[in-house]
Amino acid sequence: MQQMKNRPNPAIVMPSPDDSRLTEQVSGIDHTGAAIQVRVPVERPLTLYLNAQEIVTMMTISDYPEYLALGYLLNQNMLKSDDVVTEVEYDDDLQVVIVRTERNTNYEQKLKKRTQTSGCAQGTAFGDLLEALEDTALPAAVLHTSWLYQMTRTINTTPSLYLEAGAIHGCVLCREGTPICYMEDVGRHNAVDKIAGWMYRHGIDPADKILYTTGRLTSEMTIKTVRMGIPILVSRSGFTAWGVDLARQAGLTLVGRARGKRFAVLSGEDRIVFDQDLASVDEEAPRHRRKAAADGE
Repeated sequence: MQQMKNRPNPAIVMPSPDDSRLTEQVSGIDHTGAAIQVRVPVERPLTLYLNAQEIVTMMTISDYPEYLALGYLLNQNMLKSDDVVTEVEYDDDLQVVIVRTERNTNYEQKLKKRTQTSGCAQGTAFGDLLEALEDTALPAAVLHTSWLYQMTRTINTTPSLYLEAGAIHGCVLCREGTPICYMEDVGRHNAVDKIAGWMYRHGIDPADKILYTTGRLTSEMTIKTVRMGIPILVSRSGFTAWGVDLARQAGLTLVGRARGKRFAVLSGEDRIVFDQDLASVDEEAPRHRRKAAADGE
């Protein structure tokens, strides 16, 4: 994607489970009737403007509003490859973020064509996203199983909001087996948009990257990954038929149900390099199992 003025050097981004703004304690009772205190994520509305036009109001934990705004616009094809972003302004009191570009924009007609996606927290897609995939060519990147196991082990043991409070999704950008950008939010679509915004902001090359998500491998996740130019998508959860079909059309390697020793590949099977001795791979510890594992997803 194109330049943003005055880009700082990129830095590894990881969750901030100790950030007091992101969770709060709520009183209740447990199954025995005993009083309990539960730590839960805080979600707030964030209204996004592109130049003078209101685009959407999102429910988010609001930890990286700039990245979320940029990534959302990129993944909705509202920011173009040759756009120059001149400013991103965030007002915490008003819960508004404004992205300003050198190009004049008007998406009145596009905003009339919206589809509520299968993403948590009511993800929304606008207009012509499938058409935007036609000119995308993904590199035929290989995936070593040693990278896959290293990546999932690191992600599962990294301190996160999920491990502290639950009720949240995570998306992680990795290079080989090493996470370099780990975002969380109430919806997986927000988490992946934050990664897209971080990549755009810092000029990150997607060709050698892997995207990991805790959510399902739906059409929405496939489309966003392809639009970001990332050749490999991995999830601990399962697939939808359309998500698989789109991945095969786009040449995206699609790996799901990646928990412990197990995984399933339904697109890009020929790009998997089996270089890991399974005898040295541990099964997933109960503390790190998410709802999908408990449900036998």
